[in-house]
Amino acid sequence: MAGTDREQTLLTDGPAIILVEPQLGENIGMVARAMANFGLSELRLVNPRDGWPSEKARATASRADHVIDNVAVFGDLASAIADLSFVFATTARQRDNFKPVRGPVDAGRALRSRFLAGQKTGILFGRERFGLFNEEVGLADEIVTFPVNPAFASLNIAQAVLLMAYEWMKSGMESEIATPFSGPDVVPAEKEHLIGLLTHLEAALSARGYFRPAPKKPKMVDNLRAVLTRPGFTEAEIKVLRGVVASLDYFSPKEPRGSGYPDRKAEADRAGGTGRGEHE
Repeated sequence: MAGTDREQTLLTDGPAIILVEPQLGENIGMVARAMANFGLSELRLVNPRDGWPSEKARATASRADHVIDNVAVFGDLASAIADLSFVFATTARQRDNFKPVRGPVDAGRALRSRFLAGQKTGILFGRERFGLFNEEVGLADEIVTFPVNPAFASLNIAQAVLLMAYEWMKSGMESEIATPFSGPDVVPAEKEHLIGLLTHLEAALSARGYFRPAPKKPKMVDNLRAVLTRPGFTEAEIKVLRGVVASLDYFSPKEPRGSGYPDRKAEADRAGGTGRGEHE
């Protein structure tokens, strides 16, 4: 579609687009073009199958060089979203978890509100063939789905990005009402801190035998992640929660079964007691 005005200033603000294990350079290029059409410029790739850089991607980007030139590549999803405070996961499948689900219009407005509040946000897109794994969706805050034909629901990854990029740009129009999500004193924590909490909690629960029976552990972990990513904790709140986890039997990664707990027998002897706690 013609109509590009080279005299205009490029729009480059907005959420980061994160592609998880994209396969084809051509698809990455079409994603970059869709982003440029609607004012997005930050593209992050997690383990692109054919490596990076890609001349095929540049060729299909149709001069969206400012997107292609600044692509960031990551070895895992946790690293790719570590500096973000809010993330949407796109999925066409019904997910059995606790996360809120929005349509693209509502999601675009939510992203705009957080942008106005100075927050860094992102949108996850999965593999061309089968999308995102449950544990990857679990790292997001909310889910966005598209109202597509249920008998033909598969979207090309560039089409999915185009839809979200359009809703992002539309949310900034004068006819749309967007207010900041929160004030400067209420800033959601970056994903790096939230992932640290989730890893800490999983290790502590494993050490205490929480995940029983063992075959159900992956689903139990998915549920924990869904519950704990839903509230949008601040960094201060995450510090409180990590302190709670660490205090349970004095758990730490180096002393996973609470061996750091004070010698209660010695303390009890000094106090004239038995040293046995009420739960022993």
